[in-house]
Amino acid sequence: MLDVQAIAHPPLAPLAAAGVIRREDYTPPDWQVPEIALDFALDAAATRVRATLQVVRSSAHDQPLVLDGGGQTPLSVIVDGVAINDWRLEGGALIVPLSGAAHVVETEVEIAPERNTQLMGLYASGGNLCTQCEAEGFRRITFFPDRPDVLSVYTVRLAADKARYPVLLANGDPIAAGDLPDGRHWAEWRDPFPKPSYLFALVAGDLVANRATFTTMSGRDVALGIWVRAADLPKTEHALAALQTSMAWDERVYGREYDLDVFNIVAVDDFNFGAMENKGLNIFNSRYILADADTATDYDFDAIAAVVAHEYFHNWSGNRITCRDWFQLSLKEGFTVFRDQGFSADQGSAAVKRIEDVRGLRAAQFPEDAGPLAHPIRPDEYQEISNFYTATIYNKGAEVIRMIATILGPERFRAGTDLYFDRFDGTAATCEDFVASMEAGSGVDLSQFRLWYAQAGTPRVTASLHHDTGSDRATLTVSQRTPPTPGQPSKQPMVLPLKLKLFGAQTAQTLAPEQLVLLDQPTEHIVFEGVGERPILSINRGFSAPVVIETDRSAADLAFLSAHDDDPFARYEAMQQLMLDTLVESAANGTADHQAVIAAIAGTLDNAALDPAFIAEAVLLPSDAFVGDQMARVDPEAIFRAREALRADVGQRLAGRWRAAYDAAQVDRFEYTPAAKGLRRLKTVALGYIAASGVDDAAGLAFAQFEGADNMTDRQGALATLVAGESPERVAALDIFYNRYGDNALVLDKWFQVQALSSRADTLATVEELARHRDFTLANPNRARALIGAFSANQRAFHAADGAGYRFVADQLIALDKLNPQTAAKMIPPLGRWRRFDEARAALMRQELERIVATPGLSKDMFEQASKSLAG
Repeated sequence: MLDVQAIAHPPLAPLAAAGVIRREDYTPPDWQVPEIALDFALDAAATRVRATLQVVRSSAHDQPLVLDGGGQTPLSVIVDGVAINDWRLEGGALIVPLSGAAHVVETEVEIAPERNTQLMGLYASGGNLCTQCEAEGFRRITFFPDRPDVLSVYTVRLAADKARYPVLLANGDPIAAGDLPDGRHWAEWRDPFPKPSYLFALVAGDLVANRATFTTMSGRDVALGIWVRAADLPKTEHALAALQTSMAWDERVYGREYDLDVFNIVAVDDFNFGAMENKGLNIFNSRYILADADTATDYDFDAIAAVVAHEYFHNWSGNRITCRDWFQLSLKEGFTVFRDQGFSADQGSAAVKRIEDVRGLRAAQFPEDAGPLAHPIRPDEYQEISNFYTATIYNKGAEVIRMIATILGPERFRAGTDLYFDRFDGTAATCEDFVASMEAGSGVDLSQFRLWYAQAGTPRVTASLHHDTGSDRATLTVSQRTPPTPGQPSKQPMVLPLKLKLFGAQTAQTLAPEQLVLLDQPTEHIVFEGVGERPILSINRGFSAPVVIETDRSAADLAFLSAHDDDPFARYEAMQQLMLDTLVESAANGTADHQAVIAAIAGTLDNAALDPAFIAEAVLLPSDAFVGDQMARVDPEAIFRAREALRADVGQRLAGRWRAAYDAAQVDRFEYTPAAKGLRRLKTVALGYIAASGVDDAAGLAFAQFEGADNMTDRQGALATLVAGESPERVAALDIFYNRYGDNALVLDKWFQVQALSSRADTLATVEELARHRDFTLANPNRARALIGAFSANQRAFHAADGAGYRFVADQLIALDKLNPQTAAKMIPPLGRWRRFDEARAALMRQELERIVATPGLSKDMFEQASKSLAG
């Protein structure tokens, strides 16, 4: 246990209670808005917005109409056709006194999209105008009760200069269009499905569309369009195909049919998130739309398909059924991530997809659960809702849905989802509504399981297997505990669905077939009869529960499972655990025996029955950060030395195998298929081990791959290998890459990122120089994440003993906060993990957090994240 009390720091004042929003304080809205009509006179410098709201009093009360606002200039307020003057502004909100049960309220405001650097509301990007309204951006466009439980039917009229903005898009279906005097034109759209304001969207710009048609299962034709700049049109084929595939998949797997006549996607360069599921008009960060072999890696292609599917799936799990309040965010996000993960698993290797998902969970969500920002997937309170778009809400939320699906089984889970969609269509629902639907549809009691929605933290499961040779009986003792988290010092036992199997140590035969055990007590004993030889335990197969497993399995047992387990994830997990144990021992003691790891990797490379994509994942060493997560106190330099030593040893002692794997992965031309992706992945991993071995020709081999590659996956893999080294080819490759792709913002992000992630000792100096580069800007979220976010994830460089890495990141975040608080706040967590490090580093990290908190004019987003990181 890390003794934080030994670190002397002045106490931090408690958070101001006035700024905290609590779930228990939820009350229904005083006024509903069944219909809203919006009229936009669009202009980058000054846009006028006229809003006509049909408002209805929700119950017998005398409260005025409160319309949220955010910096717009009010021009007029009209009630039932009469201009009024007794309205007032309070904290940005427009207060309108009303006496009757129903009224028509009209407002007109002016906003300046080109000055909107926060990228929330209506803003300018690349000469176009677009919106982002989730979570509370609509209030920056016009006055409105900007909360998810106010659902309205929207009619939208857009007018703009036709030459500058020839395309005018909004939610729903187009109903009319025409020309206006002075070179302007207009278009009108209507969305017949009631939606909350966070789903509103518009786009105006000089765009072209890649068009197609999808015929739904009921025979309706839906017009599809992916809108981009003309030069980017050839890079949209993959996204369009992914959209069509995801529409068919949702019909087949969940029975969900699309409901409008059109479905549009628009790609924009400046976007805080990956994409947004606005009804009928999805707006995407361009990195999740644009792809071709020369500019996008296999990871990019996969991510595009997943994100396109995710946002499309939201049409039902998020749009047709939305959230009652923002505490229910995982209702739509966790469920939809689970759905997009299922879609992606069906498109390629399900085993590799599961490995990738769990790796992401462990890299982002497990540390979140173990740190000062830990929160349940249904939080109890927040200051700024944008700070709760977290790995816990999304990734852990998906794992909670996966556990429900595991407990219920496929048929009963589908019955539960059908009931949920039918029962709550057109409403703003809660997480409880979802769980209750699962119970009603399946007949399974999930009362105790609901703790997953209320308790933060990652459960830790201890498993010990005892074999009694006299009775041929094996007894598995499993115990669970969830460590304390901020505000939750003690935890109740969770329901943990654990898939188990026993193998014979001598015969490798199945001694006990796979079974699902629901661990719902602090400790349970599971007895297996007829176990005639020493059993080896395979546990949490398929990662059936998002927990940390601690067992008494030996290195030999783990090596056995890495060679014989018939569950791909469990096989991978055994290899990873073997590597982790070796690296932790080496980091703690300065040395460790590598033989078991090397033998296990050799056996995996030699197994011709295994998929190359799986081999690549299995033989890859755990990251520095994940190794640190296993240690009571993180020592970045010791972990780096241990990992580099093991990589070098594996590279040298398996040199022939790596060369053979590298040579076998050569292909004549690029293909985006599961088999080709697996070969490219293994090729990059093999190249990394060849370079780690220190052989003289490694740089030349990497540079030849870099120069001769016909795809970005091979080119970037070679570049990453070169960037970590000292060869002359390193500088040449960076220059060539920059000169070739300097005018492509998305690819240039890769150039920044690969240098920020380098393991070289001079990475901080390089990153500081890159921050002054003419192509670096904090104004673009992708570029900020590529450099600052990537550097923060570079455990060795970021955690330099003198604190220079901390100071650099804090300086950048303070500057970024003035432009884009949401993006800045999401980069705070690496500083917030100060308790996990030695006293000197912890003090330096805390010092930077205190400096951030003390910055004049700090945003609410940043204050909440930084102050919680200090106080949690």
